[in-house]
Order: sequence, then structure tokens, then C-alpha cells
Amino acid sequence: MTTRRRGNALEKWEISLVKAMFERGGYNDQDILAYFTRPTRTVNHRLIGQIRREDRYKSVKNSSQEELDEFLSSWPDVDPETGLSLRGDELLIKAREAMIAAVHNFNSAGLTFRSELFIVTAIIAWTYLMHAFFKREGVDYRYYKTVGGVKQVDKTPEGADKYWELGKCIRHAKCPLPSGTVNNLETLLEIRHEIEHRSTNRIDDALSAKLQQCCLNFNESIKDIFGNQYGLEKRLSIALQFVTFSSDQRSILKKASKLPRHIETSLQKIHDRLSDEELADPRFSYHVAFVRKTANRASAADEAVEFVSPDSNEAAEINRVLLKETEKPKYRPSDIVRIIQGEGYPRFTISKHTDLWHALDAKNTTKPYGVEIAGQWYWYEAWLARVREHCLEQRDKYE
Repeated sequence: MTTRRRGNALEKWEISLVKAMFERGGYNDQDILAYFTRPTRTVNHRLIGQIRREDRYKSVKNSSQEELDEFLSSWPDVDPETGLSLRGDELLIKAREAMIAAVHNFNSAGLTFRSELFIVTAIIAWTYLMHAFFKREGVDYRYYKTVGGVKQVDKTPEGADKYWELGKCIRHAKCPLPSGTVNNLETLLEIRHEIEHRSTNRIDDALSAKLQQCCLNFNESIKDIFGNQYGLEKRLSIALQFVTFSSDQRSILKKASKLPRHIETSLQKIHDRLSDEELADPRFSYHVAFVRKTANRASAADEAVEFVSPDSNEAAEINRVLLKETEKPKYRPSDIVRIIQGEGYPRFTISKHTDLWHALDAKNTTKPYGVEIAGQWYWYEAWLARVREHCLEQRDKYE
């Protein structure tokens, strides 16, 4: 049985327009009801009579006759694809359009700033989606402050209400998103912070799995929360490309695509704080093995992609081939110094390394830099990346 969701009540701006219709005259309750019913929302017919008799919403003021004329001239303001009201469902419409724009930008030929554009635009899409959900559920998603002992809505310098950013939305107790989706978004938010404060390059390959999963999570979430009719499958289909990659080409590309050090450090910190179960959550990162094959039956000859069940014999064989060791690499202090010196910083010595980890309290177990095993301290990739970043910042000192 379909669960009836919240969100079928009139908003204040609509109630003001209903009262303006009463004032103008010539509309019975059924006529007025028709103006505020749309495919995505039905309104109880008794509500119009309650407003007319002032049994409800007595304090809401009438719209002006000019505002009523503007509403009538633009009615019906409904998106033909989804049935959403361009004004009443503005947040949901913007969420869908922002995610569509994010994917189009990423897939556009010739762009070299794709991941950064996708992340920034996708975060806007998710923010609008969460705001649409909170609005429907009656959660006030504005910031407040106390002035002179009085709590009031916090405002921007231009006088607009301040609304929650995505980070606060996904940490709210009523956030409807599963943990894997939240972890995926937390990752993109941290990368977004790096994008804002520093230039980036060559990050598409390292982030592609998380960006793909972000798209799938968004589509799944908008359908789960608001309905299947709002999915993006019809708007965004499989992307085609002009090239294939041999294993040698792939190896060369990976070597040429070394991550910027601050992005590498940020990603390593994220991965280190997540459990193995969280890292394996399919909502966190999307991984697919594509195997080029010759069709052995006529019905499959035109299929570019074949999906196999994860519990099938074929999937077991694929996993056997692709499975790799996931234990984090570990380094002794001498290994760290040797690697860094080999990268062009000959004056970075063991003593400099010791001074650095002391200054950063890097052996604090709350930090993702290393681990003590049988009395011996080993450093993780995250610390190696942090040391690289330090040497880059003070290259004149160590080169």
C-alpha cells in the first residue's frame, strides 16, 4: 500500500491568494480548489471553506489584486515533465536541474575541470533536495541567533534568511539518507573545501567512483523520498566515448595522473577514519568491472554492457581476478625519509622528520597517520602525503 506523505497543505502565499479570490468574488470553493490542485499534490476540499469562514489561517493577510492577476496570468505554472509546480516545488525542480547540469558538465567533451565542476554543482543539488525534504516534513532549516535575549532568524547582509548548508542537513537527526550516502557526501564536501582554497588538477581518475555513486545515490534518494516519477533516468542515459584503453595505456595514464598532494592527503584521511564496512558500502563508492566480450547468442549481440548477479558464478570469477590486498601500506621513518629525499628534498633528514611529527602530534591515535605494532611505529600513506605537502610548502628549506 502506498504511504501517504506530508506536504498536501497550502503554503502561506497560496492562502493569501485564496483570500484575494474571496475578495474579488466570482469564484466558488470548487473553482478555487482547482487552481491549487496539481498532479503532485491534492488539497482537501474542506480547506477552502475553512479559510472562507476564517476557521483557519485567520492571521494570514490577503494578497494584493495585482499579485492575484500575476498568479492567474501565469497559471498553470507546472513543469510538463514532472507535474511539479514551478513555484510551490521550486526546491525539488532546482535539485533535479542542478544534478542534471553537474552530469552534463562532467560529460562535456574538452573540459579539463570536470570533477571540480561536478562536485560544486552536485552539492548544490543535494542541498536543495534536503531543503525540499525538510520543508515537506515541517523541519525549520533556517539558522537562528539570539539578540538581546530574543531568538530570531539569522539573516544575510542583504536581509535574506540563512539556510542550513549540506553538511548540517546530512547530520540532522531527521536526515533520511543511509550512512553510505552520507559518507559519500562527506567525502565530496571535504574535497570541495580543498577546491575552494587551492587550485587542483588531475583528480578525475581518483574520484570517478565516488562521483558516479553520488549520481546513483541522488537518483535513488529523490525517488525514495518524493516518488519514482522524479528519477533522472529518462534525462540522462549511457555516455558514449570514442576510445578504448589497453592495459598499457591505462598504466601510463595512472602514472601521469598523480593526485595533487593536498587532495591525496584529504582522501587518505577520509578513508582512514572509515571502517572496512563503511568503505565497502556500495553507496560510498561505485566500482564496476567492464569486460569486453564477444556475444555468444544473438539476443546479446547489441548489448554494450552486461550486468551479472553479484551472487552468480560469473561474479565470483570476476572477483577472484580483481580482488587485491587491502591492507594499508606501512612505512618506517627511514622509509619516509628515503622516499622524500628521492623526490627532490635531500635536506629532509631523520631529525627533520622527527621534529615534524612532534610538531603535528602525528602519533596521536586520534589522527590517521600511523599505527604501533609490537612496540614499533609504522606510518601510513596519509603521513607520507602530509610530509610531501610540508616539503612542498617549504621547498627552499629542503631542496
